Amino acid sequence: MAVSPRPPIVAVMGHIDHGKSSLLDYIRKANVTAGEAGGITQHVSAYEAVHEHEGQQRSITFLDTPGHEAFRALRARGAVAADVAILVIASEEGVKPQTIEAYEAAVEAGTPVIVAFTKIDKNGSDIEKAKYSAVEHGIYLEGLGGSIPYTGVSSKSGEGVPELLDLVLLTADLAELTADPDAQADGFILESSQDPKRGLSATLIIKNGTLHTGEYVVAGKAMAPVRFIENFINARITEATPSQPVRISGWSDLPPAGTPFVAAATKKEAEHLIEATTSGVMTSYALSNAAEGDVELPLILKTDVTGSLEAIKHELRKIAHERVGIRIVVEGIGAVSEGDVKQAAASGAHIIAFTVSTDSNARDLAERTGISIESFSIIYELFERVKTLVDERAPQITVEEILGEAKVLKAFSVAGNKHVLGAKWVSGLLTPGDLIKVDRRGIPLGNGKLTNLQVARSDVKEIKMEGEFGLQVETKADIAAGDTLVAFRTVTRK
Repeated sequence: MAVSPRPPIVAVMGHIDHGKSSLLDYIRKANVTAGEAGGITQHVSAYEAVHEHEGQQRSITFLDTPGHEAFRALRARGAVAADVAILVIASEEGVKPQTIEAYEAAVEAGTPVIVAFTKIDKNGSDIEKAKYSAVEHGIYLEGLGGSIPYTGVSSKSGEGVPELLDLVLLTADLAELTADPDAQADGFILESSQDPKRGLSATLIIKNGTLHTGEYVVAGKAMAPVRFIENFINARITEATPSQPVRISGWSDLPPAGTPFVAAATKKEAEHLIEATTSGVMTSYALSNAAEGDVELPLILKTDVTGSLEAIKHELRKIAHERVGIRIVVEGIGAVSEGDVKQAAASGAHIIAFTVSTDSNARDLAERTGISIESFSIIYELFERVKTLVDERAPQITVEEILGEAKVLKAFSVAGNKHVLGAKWVSGLLTPGDLIKVDRRGIPLGNGKLTNLQVARSDVKEIKMEGEFGLQVETKADIAAGDTLVAFRTVTRK
């Protein structure tokens, strides 16, 4: 067993618009050779950068993930996604809600955090203020009561980026990351997709061992022959070493993001590994609970890659409603198909598409049958829409709202159902037109309607303070002195 250091795997997380993408783009352009950077033509989900540290050229793998939702989804499936997390905080804005969520996701995963204060080139930049904003929210920086290292960076000029990469490598060295390059490869699926040219493809992150062409890879119930290996610039390589992101095509099924993978020398060995693995995801299952007898919102989810699918489901599990649950009728990768529309028509499901198109046949059928296909490119917008659908699906309930009470002092006259009474205010507000309950020592006698109010023989519009007054009530109940009159209204709520 020849254990040797391996390059760190880094996730960049933080609040939207705080400069995650800009920072990754700058590192990609500045730390990947010009020819390689220009050759990145497809989404490989991760890339390798090189940085000179203490006189040595060191490699760093960056995960180009959608954010902390995907990070948590990977973690939920058992994948230790990153060795180091860079938490970006805009120096002119400070900590925002998603900053805290991203930080908590990294802490939950046990991943060391480095803070990058971005946009230091902007006029409104105030790193000192941003630092104290971090500390106020429990992100304890070095020199301010904690041990989290930090630096300021500009994704435009590159100022501070070399120092940030130095911090990444120092943090990685402290963690003593090692791997055995001579072992059979294992790691996890970063994401998978249905590629029009390559078929079912997946991006793998190798955590240990070396992957060679001619082997097989197994992830859950899915397997693929390693006929060729593509690195992050789409170049074909014959082997892949620890911490490398690579793409493998030709899978038997789409392996979900976060699924651990192992390499096998032969197809027979790969098949034995699959037999020992539990079966995959159900076609229809409850995503959130509803009480027995309550309703469910059925959904059909179609996304671009499995990483997005897991992230979306993670977010949707946060939607809690006491009378409505969410049921995933169908989930899948790729364009919305005619079959999806037929399934929606049969089940009453809403079709939710995330960064995928809709087949022309599916679109035509949806228009003819009145099936709605809603497309999104931002997870939070999708989340808000599903939350609205859940609220709309909730059954209406009617509740009684108490408005006021009065105690009957005397029953003056009765003409048909009209009772003229003398009463004393007890609480709340009484107004002509209110519905009235008649109660005698806790026993309900019946309901009626308050038709008139008088004080000192003059009509009034309301009674809302202590005193005696006259009133007329229409009811079939037999009202007597000592009875309680309760004014109420019915309210319909979701």
